[in-house]
Amino acid sequence: MIPKTSIEKQLTALSASLAPITREVEAWAEKNIFLDWAVLSRGKFYCLQCAHSWKPSDSESCCKFINCAHCKAKLKMQACNQVHFKEIEYFAILETCAGYQVVRIIIAYKHMKKNFMPTYFCKEVMQHWISQKGEVRSFSIGTNVFSNTIDAWKFYSPLEIKPKDFFRNAKYYINPFKVYPKVKVLPLLKRNGFKNSVYNIAPHLLFSSLLTDPTAETLLKAKQQNLLQYYLGASRQRVKYNWQAVKTVIRKNYKITDVQIWEDYLELLRYFKKDLSCPAYVCPENLSMAHDHLVQKKRELLRKKKLQDLRLEIEKAQKRYASDKKRFFGLFFKEKELSISVIENVKDFMQEGDDLGHCVFTNEYYDRKDSLILSAKMAEKSVETIEVSLSRMEILQCRGMKNNASKHHKRILSLMSKNLYQIKARMKQKQKKV
Repeated sequence: MIPKTSIEKQLTALSASLAPITREVEAWAEKNIFLDWAVLSRGKFYCLQCAHSWKPSDSESCCKFINCAHCKAKLKMQACNQVHFKEIEYFAILETCAGYQVVRIIIAYKHMKKNFMPTYFCKEVMQHWISQKGEVRSFSIGTNVFSNTIDAWKFYSPLEIKPKDFFRNAKYYINPFKVYPKVKVLPLLKRNGFKNSVYNIAPHLLFSSLLTDPTAETLLKAKQQNLLQYYLGASRQRVKYNWQAVKTVIRKNYKITDVQIWEDYLELLRYFKKDLSCPAYVCPENLSMAHDHLVQKKRELLRKKKLQDLRLEIEKAQKRYASDKKRFFGLFFKEKELSISVIENVKDFMQEGDDLGHCVFTNEYYDRKDSLILSAKMAEKSVETIEVSLSRMEILQCRGMKNNASKHHKRILSLMSKNLYQIKARMKQKQKKV
């Protein structure tokens, strides 16, 4: 992007005036941001840090980490054997320039090969310039748009200024693995609580927030690092909404182990109308246990409420059901241990559905005008539920556990078919009375 405004032209000139990455910084990166690796190949261990090789003992062959006898480094084992190995990490340098806070993002490569010393390559790929008002303007080198990775950098391209919203673009939202320890920051950032650590937050995001957002400043000064990370990093955080509870946490110097669970816990406290300014509620000794206790309590409460609503619904449904099907009540067919009877109560529909795992209650079969529902039992235990069409006088369905046929299915159908005339007789009695 060609700089157009006076600020863009000023920043482009300032960016060009920055000193290149020194050998001291590169040496620090080589030593501190990469792991030391080893690989097992053809029955020998190869240290990819010092090129030493040796035959493993039986105890070493299955370890995830081993120690090199030559360089004394603790080596992590590569998962597979190949010719070339590569590790990539990002680190940041924090500088100041002309009243701006500058965050320089550098990509570092470590190339490794058996029997060779590793080689390194560092390249600055991005810069974030943060004004004292918290406004961020970013520079970046180009990327290969046809690559399947978001950071396929074109190392031959120059740093160019990007649009204003660039630093929030997910494609280039890079949180460096480490920050170079020789830090230079604006006095304003020190005043707002920054000391040395960025607490695993992208530096440009942390700095811009400290300069524009009092909430971030308060959390940092109160040493609530977990809350600060969650506030700046989580997409669904509700720290401001829960600010009353946050103030209680700060006042009591309470350390939240899992902020997401804590926010869920606060929602449960609101549900039970608890005081969110009370430390006894907001700062539990065991957050997980307190959360689980309220979850269980709410579940029981909802269950009781649902049962109460269900009881009222059943009472209303029972009146309708009795009015429609009362003439069939008392029908009972028996053959040895097998018995079939009309379900006379709506609550028995619920029990039948629970026992056999089907939808005779949930789908409100008791409200079907043209259907008569009967229960087949063996030794007083429900085995199948039968639906009979009153208009056609035929068995529509006969289902057992989870809508499958039971081993007594044929006997039930036979007994039911033999006694359909009794249902028909009850219908005729009703017609005569009318």
